[in-house]
Parts: sequence; C-alpha cells; structure tokens
Amino acid sequence: RTEGLILIDGNSSAAIGAMMAGVTVVTWYPITPSSSLCESLADYLRKYRMDPKTGKATFAVVQAEDELSALGMALGAGWAGARSMTATAGPGISLMAEFTGLGYYAEVPAVVFDIQRVGPSTGLPTRTAQGDLLSTAFLSHGDTVHPMLIPASPSEAYQMAMDAFDLAERLQTPVFVMSDLDLGMNTWMSEPFEYPSEPMDRGKVLDEATLARLGDWARYRDVDGDGIPYRTLPGDGMPAYFCRGSGHNERAQYSERPDDYVSNADRLRRKFGMARQMVPAPKVDEDAGAAVGIVAFGTSHWATMECRDQLRTETGLATSYLRVRGYPFSHEVAEFVDRHDRVYVVEQNRDGQMRSLLALDLGGERAARLRSVLHYDGLPIDARSITVSILEQEQGEAGVGNLKRTEV
Repeated sequence: RTEGLILIDGNSSAAIGAMMAGVTVVTWYPITPSSSLCESLADYLRKYRMDPKTGKATFAVVQAEDELSALGMALGAGWAGARSMTATAGPGISLMAEFTGLGYYAEVPAVVFDIQRVGPSTGLPTRTAQGDLLSTAFLSHGDTVHPMLIPASPSEAYQMAMDAFDLAERLQTPVFVMSDLDLGMNTWMSEPFEYPSEPMDRGKVLDEATLARLGDWARYRDVDGDGIPYRTLPGDGMPAYFCRGSGHNERAQYSERPDDYVSNADRLRRKFGMARQMVPAPKVDEDAGAAVGIVAFGTSHWATMECRDQLRTETGLATSYLRVRGYPFSHEVAEFVDRHDRVYVVEQNRDGQMRSLLALDLGGERAARLRSVLHYDGLPIDARSITVSILEQEQGEAGVGNLKRTEV
C-alpha cells in the first residue's frame, strides 16, 4: 500500500506548488509553524529557478522585519506584476490586518499561507488548530471579505498553492491558503504530485486589443458585469493609474463622494460573489436518504472519515459527508444542507467558527440545521471524539439507530 507513494510535509508541498505557480517574490517573517514553508521554498528556488546563463537568481526571497512589512512588500510586488506571497501563522495574520485591507480595496493580488496554530496571543505555538477562519475571512476594518482555500493533504497543499496564485490574479485580491500545524509540519504519505498541465491564469490584464475594444479604460470600471475590472502593469505600455487605499472612483481618482463609494463597495461584493465559482468545489459523499450530514474541512477530514465508519458499524447511523475546500462557499453547500435534517460541523476550535461562517452564508432555516462538533485541546482531532459528540447530540434529537431522512 505504500508502493509509488512519497513522504512529504504540507509546508514543503505548498512550497513546491508556489514554485510551480511561478512565484518570484517571497517575503516573510519567521514564525512557527510556517517558517519551514519559506525555508523550503528558498531552497527549491535556488535549485530550480536560477538563470542558467547568468547564474543569477530569477526571484527574491526577503526576510522582513515583521509580518506587516512582509505583506506590504508582497502587495508592492503584486502591484508591479510579480507573483508574490508570504507565509505566517495566527499572530502574523493579526498583524497583517492593515495591509490586507489595502490589498482588498486597492485590488492588488498576493497569496498568504496561514499555517494555523492554537491561539489567541502566543497561544500554543507547537500545537494545531483551525481557529483563524473568522479573523481571516473578514481581516481588516470596514467591509472586507477574503477568499480562502483549505487543503486537507500534501497533494492539496501543492495544488491549492498553484490555484491560489491564479485566483489572486483573477480576482485581484489577497487570497489565503488555510493550512495548519498538523498538515504543515508533519510528514504524510502522498501520491506523487502532477506537473501542471495548464498555463498560469493572470486574469484581466489590459492589452492593446482589449483597450481598442473598450475604447476607454478606467481601472475600477466593471465592464463585464462580474465586478472584476481590467488592470495594467507598470511598464507594459498600457495606461497608468494611481493605486490608493483611500476612497476612489472608477478611474482611481481620489473621491469621498457617497455614490462613488457605494458603487465601488457594491462592485467589490459582486466580485467576491464570483469567487464562489472559482474556489475549489467541495467534495461530497452522499448516503441516499440519510437524515444526518457531516461537514468538515482541512485536516479534520481524516478523523471524520473514520468517524463515519464507526457510526455506521457500531450504531447503524448513516451519514452523508461534505468537505469544504474553499470560501466563499459553493452553492453545493446550501444544497447539501437542504437534503439533511441535521448537519454536524466538525472543527478544531472552541467557538464553532466554520459553523458561524456557514450560518452567515446560509441564513434562516438552513442555519438552524447546523450543529457543532468541537475539538480544541491542541492535539489533532480524533475519530472517537467526533463519534461520541454526534451520538450524544443525536440522542437528544431523534434517538440512535438506522436514521433516515424525515419526510416533511
């Protein structure tokens, strides 16, 4: 069962994915458990991305003075046209709030890898958690919301690293890859990674043909109805613009006019809505007629799969399963909830952050179907604790047994 497989940790996997995605600027500040991602990436880049003719680097790896500066450098590189990234953990995410808002509002691409650990504050630096979801989804002040990709394995850390760079440039915004210590620092058995078969997607970069078609260009004008404007890169011969985090109109001119602000804010919301179709779709394993659904994400996936076997063999409880892999949520998530009486959301934090995100998105009667299964002691979640929690809650709901969906 091990033939043809490799041993690798999630941080190294993400580093390889970033290299294959064409990253050229890496800015970071050391913090457990993310440090090995950028350290591995620097090694890979020195091995595979040196100019064979000159012997010089085709990339820059910069250790910044802190996490805020690291993201600021990454955004500057993204504005200039580079594929840029940083990696951090929860405390660094907190420090990055200000520049994340700038990236969102000025619409500048960058990729941030968050290798989650136990918080708050210094917390438990060498323990694992999934406790950064809410803070990251809405990071920064004002109305901001950010795409997140959530890998569960080294192969997904590799693939989602590549996906994140495409998504950041297509949406022109910071994109967060939400790994954790369990995946990032531990060695896993994995299928070998596939070489990318598609070219990188840089999104809507203005060229001469598009400019001729449009006739007139404005940096923040929604010409296609999807909320995503066309951008230009410095030095490419296309029109220039002022990049600012203050209020602006569609031509990127400073403005505090209420109509300009509302128009821009509504367009940003439309753009985020488009991300539903762009983030990785959930993985669904449906048991026809099951009344109970389970939702998990990231490294909680593996214990959840074992839990489903325990529920089936020990009590006859049939369950369906959906694994969230991206935010904003695909419409498949709402459809999954509609098909089940109760949906248990498994996560490694105290406050049910994924359940809260789902409730905000689903609203009303759908949100009332959600239940929490929580694990937050810093150790990786185990199947038995999930099984016990679900059975205890089911005894209070409908009894234990071969439960089928209640007909309404």
